[in-house]
Amino acid sequence: MTDLPDKTDRKLGLVIDLDTCVGCHACVISCKGWNTENYGVPLSDQDPYGGTPSGTFLNRVHSFEVQPDQGAAQTVHFPKSCLHCDDAPCVTVCPTGASYKRAEDGIVLVNEDACIGCGLCAWACPYGARELDRAAGVMKKCTLCVDRIYNENLPQEDRLPACVRTCPAGARHFGDLGDPDSAVSQLVADRGGMDLMPELGTRPVNKYLPPRPKDTGGEIDILAPLLAPVAEEPKGFLGWLDKTLERL
Repeated sequence: MTDLPDKTDRKLGLVIDLDTCVGCHACVISCKGWNTENYGVPLSDQDPYGGTPSGTFLNRVHSFEVQPDQGAAQTVHFPKSCLHCDDAPCVTVCPTGASYKRAEDGIVLVNEDACIGCGLCAWACPYGARELDRAAGVMKKCTLCVDRIYNENLPQEDRLPACVRTCPAGARHFGDLGDPDSAVSQLVADRGGMDLMPELGTRPVNKYLPPRPKDTGGEIDILAPLLAPVAEEPKGFLGWLDKTLERL
């Protein structure tokens, strides 16, 4: 089994704004592209253009329709990937030490050379954030694009996870959640950022910002008198034309 570090120097992670995410899946596509072309073994697909396509993804977006206590129903798009938990059960259950948490930044990674594809980590992860690559026979998961964020050959603005760099709505934020003065920590404090399923005790680093209350539709009642038709029935030439067209 693998031990977790007693503490980490930083807690790099994501803050995802559920109020801003539009469910466009740009983060899913950019993640798939970057990790397939640049990191480790490519993320394989099986029968991608056939009747039963399947494949390996490190990030997925789920959409739900929710009904608040007041107001109209609304759709919430929920991106989900590895949460890089402080008490990551996927690490401690690994029999070969392939899964590990880095002490320098808190990122949870998989050493693919040591992974035997047993699937114990996937069973232990309560968030379903690990997927077995059927072609490679090893477990894959979000790496926070560790090969991007430390890559000095990239421009500074590109040293972000691919999903964050790509998000057109600005719903994804990246930084050190162990630093209370960081931009992401301030965002969590200002918006009441939440853990996913905190009752499980995994202490996820990634946080979610809750959707803001939506409009109740009361403004439609105010505008209703202004939207009433000017005339109940057309008269004169327009009335004749209207009746003629009805007979066609």
